[in-house]
Amino acid sequence: MKINRMLKYFISVISFLFMNITLGNVILYNDTIEKFGVRLSVDLNKIIKSATNDDYKGFSISGDIRLKKSFYVYSEIGNEEKQINDEYLNSSVKGSYLKFGVNFKMNNDIRTQNLVYSGFNLGFSNFDQKINSYTIYNANSSYWGESTINEPINLSNLNALWFEFVFGLKTEILNNLFLGFELQLKSVVKQKNIQNITNLYIPGFNRTYDSSGLGTGFSYKISYLIPIVKK
Repeated sequence: MKINRMLKYFISVISFLFMNITLGNVILYNDTIEKFGVRLSVDLNKIIKSATNDDYKGFSISGDIRLKKSFYVYSEIGNEEKQINDEYLNSSVKGSYLKFGVNFKMNNDIRTQNLVYSGFNLGFSNFDQKINSYTIYNANSSYWGESTINEPINLSNLNALWFEFVFGLKTEILNNLFLGFELQLKSVVKQKNIQNITNLYIPGFNRTYDSSGLGTGFSYKISYLIPIVKK
């Protein structure tokens, strides 16, 4: 039920944004002003998760600069803390990350500031990981079976480098104020491990899995455009 409610929510948000883009194209049909400037964004998804999830704390701020009609340079900085609790493991991760990339506007209608885009980013994260407790199973002893180790393992100065493809949209809800979302498909390029222990969570990347170096991400942003040049 919870998943169904979330899907309905995101579908509603996406529908709302696309409707605004369509209406914006109609309303601004005679508006040929092109704005070049810096757009600053805050990830509302991280703020909401931090407020509603005791196992997560995070915040990020990003910005894009429009250099040409359909070309934007993008950067993002943020930090995250994540507690991982499951049946066999309890761990915590804390660190910061930085992203740089480019976005390309896919809707080439200059009569509106609404934006549908795709692009790619390169991300780097530096973080610490602490294994608080873990459970092991002795396959050679039916007597001992499972045992839980409560001696913490501290892993410091870890880092990771990844590449991500992005797709998103931003719609202008008020003058120079935008609301939008972004989907990300990520792939780890390189990461530092200590004692052959897997990095369970990478700030800026998301949860990792042994079987794959791929990951996904989602952001829901509110942005404000600071115009520098108008044409």
